Amino acid sequence: MPICAPSSESSGSGSRGWVVHGLALGAAAVAAAAAAYLYRRPAFRSRAVGIIPARFASSRFEGKPLALILGKPMIQRTWERVMLASSLDHVVVATDDERIAECCRGFGADVIMTAESCKNGSERCCEALSKLEKHYDIVVNIQGDEPLIEPEIIDGVVMALQRAPDAVFSTAVTSLKPEDAFDTNRVKCVIDNQGYAIYFSRGLIPFNKSGEVNPNFPYHLHLGIAVSSLLMIDYVCIFEFGNKDVSYVEAVVNYLIDRIQGFDSKFLKIYPELVPTPLQLEEDLEQLKVLENGYRMKVIKVDHDAHGVDAPEDVEKIEALMRARNIQ
Repeated sequence: MPICAPSSESSGSGSRGWVVHGLALGAAAVAAAAAAYLYRRPAFRSRAVGIIPARFASSRFEGKPLALILGKPMIQRTWERVMLASSLDHVVVATDDERIAECCRGFGADVIMTAESCKNGSERCCEALSKLEKHYDIVVNIQGDEPLIEPEIIDGVVMALQRAPDAVFSTAVTSLKPEDAFDTNRVKCVIDNQGYAIYFSRGLIPFNKSGEVNPNFPYHLHLGIAVSSLLMIDYVCIFEFGNKDVSYVEAVVNYLIDRIQGFDSKFLKIYPELVPTPLQLEEDLEQLKVLENGYRMKVIKVDHDAHGVDAPEDVEKIEALMRARNIQ
């Protein structure tokens, strides 16, 4: 696959094809005992919630969620795209800023206020999850700076976690453009032969001894979406760490899907308690704390021309693209 694969102009058949392809290639082998337990109940990881964490303070782009993109706040653009995902039972915005909350309520979004002390989006999602009235099995953490995120990608990531009971987290990657190879704002990912993440980095990975981009290598760019499931974390605790009993797992089986960030919802509650890891701190990437603690992360490959907003100058690029695609 060339490093710069052509992307579809919409969230149509191209995305769907890549999602199905990624799921097929990434089918994980699951132990018989685990499968028997996890699948003996109906609607395994059947309920999912989408949470969009948003904060006003940012060293690179203060007030980013409220930045106007062709007349609409970026957070609204993202929320409108997320609402098109068929796999989500509920969508909320989690924020610690009343300006963002007021804006979101104005266009009809459900808002959950979170503490300013949340260190990152995962912790903000965790707090929001604890304040939701309904029970969810899967939590999808959708970055608010992807105003052109495709709903098919969200659906594919949810499906990936539903089909991988040995994973607590699922996410998506797409082809990396050559010009983004050394951009530290573009997170790269390497994947094993069964579709599980090996590592994430702000640097180019793999990095060959020539120190140059190999135009024939299929480098992967991580997209700002992740899904997690609650039950699998409890399952891991029972069978690997022995600190939970079966009755407790039975009690949480039915809430697996409602909470998402590419995390099992129970895992999302455990995540803030995990001590920061060396690789996480060095790369400043939350995903690495998951991997470094021995948890598995399912990855699907999609055809998506990523257009995240990391700095003020990116807004103009997004607007130009939207005009070219006739997106209002």
